[in-house]
Amino acid sequence: MHHSTIMYILKIQGTDKIPDYVQIRDENFSLIAYFKISNPKTALTRCNLIHKMEEILTIANGLNYGQIQKLELSL
Repeated sequence: MHHSTIMYILKIQGTDKIPDYVQIRDENFSLIAYFKISNPKTALTRCNLIHKMEEILTIANGLNYGQIQKLELSL
């Protein structure tokens, strides 16, 4: 049986010296993961979402900077 967890994903635009980042937050908007799009493995492993990395990166790459999107993943 699969259950869905509601989370939110947003992409933050970097600067010349700071790369773009992605945040994943839970339903209470608490920070779950924070990572560079180019290097998500460690953060996603820590929060047990590594098996959803491809799906998360596809969504993140399609987001506009500052846009918040509901992220419903079957876990």
